[in-house]
Formats: sequence, C-alpha cells, structure tokens
Amino acid sequence: MSAFSFQVQDRDPNTDARTGVMNTVHGPVRTPVFMPVGTVGSVKAIGPDDLEAVGAQVILGNTYHLYLRPGHEVVERLGGLHSFMGWNGPMLTDSGGFQVFSLAHQRKLDDDGVTFRSHIDGSLHRFTPERVMEIEQALGPDIAMVLDECPDPLDYAYNQQALARTHRWAERCKVAHHRADQALFGIVQGGIFPDLRAASAHFLTALDFPGYAIGGLAVGETKEEMYQTLDVTCPQVPVDKPRYLMGVGAPEDIVEAVFRGIDLFDCVLPTRIARNGALFTLDGRLNIRNAIVAEDTRSVQEDCTCYTCRTFTRAYLRHLYRAGEISALRLGTIHNVHFMMSLMAQIRDAISKGGFTDFRLRFLERFQISNQKVRHEQRQRFLERRT
Repeated sequence: MSAFSFQVQDRDPNTDARTGVMNTVHGPVRTPVFMPVGTVGSVKAIGPDDLEAVGAQVILGNTYHLYLRPGHEVVERLGGLHSFMGWNGPMLTDSGGFQVFSLAHQRKLDDDGVTFRSHIDGSLHRFTPERVMEIEQALGPDIAMVLDECPDPLDYAYNQQALARTHRWAERCKVAHHRADQALFGIVQGGIFPDLRAASAHFLTALDFPGYAIGGLAVGETKEEMYQTLDVTCPQVPVDKPRYLMGVGAPEDIVEAVFRGIDLFDCVLPTRIARNGALFTLDGRLNIRNAIVAEDTRSVQEDCTCYTCRTFTRAYLRHLYRAGEISALRLGTIHNVHFMMSLMAQIRDAISKGGFTDFRLRFLERFQISNQKVRHEQRQRFLERRT
C-alpha cells in the first residue's frame, strides 16, 4: 500500500480552484501550496528553522545538483535528504531533466537517455530513466519526478519528437521505481500546443501516476500562452490527483493557475529576487535599494507577521543591502518566502469559503505586475546563461 494519498476537500463554486490534502510519510500538505526551492539541499540564505517559522510545508531539492555534489550515495549513507539537511517535513525532488537540457552544448541526447558534462568540473555523466530513479530513491524525498525532456515550448516539430521520448521515459521510470514510501509523479509536456498537451495528458493518465506535473512552461512563452496552455491541459488531468505546475512562482501567475485548478507550485523566484533587493508587497515588488525608502520607518508590508517585518524598517533593510551585509539576504528571503506562504494560506481560505473569485479580482487589481517586457528579457538572459 502506498504511503501517499491525496484528497480534494473544497471546490470553489465559480472556478476550478480547490483545496486538498496530500498525505506523505513526513506529514500532510495542505494545497494549494508553494514549495521553496532548496536546489542543493538548502534554501539559499535561510535554514530549516526559518522555513518552519514562515510556515513552509514542503520544500524542493534538485536531483541534478545533489547527484553531482555531494552525490546521492553520500546522502543515502547519511540517512537520506531529510536527515542530511535537517528538514523533517515533506520533500519533493525534481528529476534534473530541466537542468540537463538547459546545458545545451554540453549534453548529447538519444532515446535511451542523455549524456552531459558537469557544469562544475566538466566531467562526463549519463542520465537514463533507470539511473534517475536510482538517484531519487537514494535521496529519499516523499515525491519524486520522472525524467522528461523540456524542449523549447514554441517549436512544434521538436515538441512532437520530444513528447514520444518523454512518454517512453515515463514508462521506464514507473517500472524502475519501487519505493512504497515515495510517490512518483508523471510530467505532462507538449509546449504551447493543445493537441500535444492533450495527447501527453492522455498517455500519462493511462499509466496511473499518483500525481501529475505540468512541465515546460515559464521557459520563454508569454503569460497569455501559459494561461491558455493551462486552460487546455488542466481539464485533461484527473481531478482526484494533485496537479503540479513546475517552475512557476510569480504571485499573479499562482493566483491565475489556482483559478485553473493547479495545486502545487515551486520556483526560485521569491528567493532569487530577495537576494537582489526585490521584496514582495501586496502592491507588487518593492526595490528596497531605492532612495525613496532611505528614511522610511514602515515595515516592508504593513500587517506582515514575518520576523523581518516585525523587527526592521525599510530604511534599515535598505542600509543593509547597500552596505553589502550578508544579513540582508537572510532578512529579505525570510520576508519573500513568508509572503508566499501567506498568499497560499489566503488562497486556501478564500476557496474554502467560496470566495476565490472575489479574492482573485481584488488581488490582481492591487498587485502591480512588473514590466513584462523587462521580465521577459531577464528570463531569456537567465536561460541563455544556463546554455
């Protein structure tokens, strides 16, 4: 019998939003939920105690990075990823597929798997579905992901080829996965193309995974294209299984995706922008380095209960960032992760009370989305740096 289960609890009467509970060996997870990303077994700038304090329920680790350093065998000998990093709550590891395929000129793909060079020392490595299952089972998260190919979402012909490979790999992952205390999720791919997304959802549903991710989005397409793809894909995924939108963490995108029936999210965005001085408020991002807050005695966000907002002013935080103090990174990250946890709690509450439609409208009306042209260019530069 599997140690993993999922139950839908509340459904919003006017949208596809729902609340639920995922039960894992390391405890329950209330959905919709955002997962902070601990790429190498650590959420950058904060520790497990900080994560617990801000209300994080589940965190994510990266198979590619943990395989390269310190190595999955080391983590396994030290008691698994939970014990290794001192986190007692649920964990999910992605398969490392996105990272490998982002290497571009440093990897070679075939139907059996992918050969790649480490970004650390240039050493040669090989991922196959069976190898990735071996690694993820050694790491020991509560939820593991299949190995998939994450191609350019705008290239139809290549997405068609990649989809066939992704489906064969999903079958092989399912055969190779044997840990009863770990759930294995399938990943729906197909770029921005409705027929490919529908075909992928149909194929993977037949394999009866305990949960389904929607991958290959937020990698270069517009927001409108992402939302349209979710409109097509979500209805194709079983309603009694958790739906996980990979790599999406902008607050406005989370609200829109919950509206369409998504349950799980992860992204480095909240922690990355915190380290660069962009802090979330209900009115949008606050650039804490700006001169306008040089003598601002308010907290980052009024009524925020995080340690940073309870203790420090905007003016002091600006000083720390401009002075290059390490503490600025921790304090900013605490706030942004707390903001995401608070947002998810408000979303769950609105759904349970049947008021998500009003919540969505109020939130999107107030939250000022940053310049999309600039954001798109920044995202493209980030992706290019990974090649």
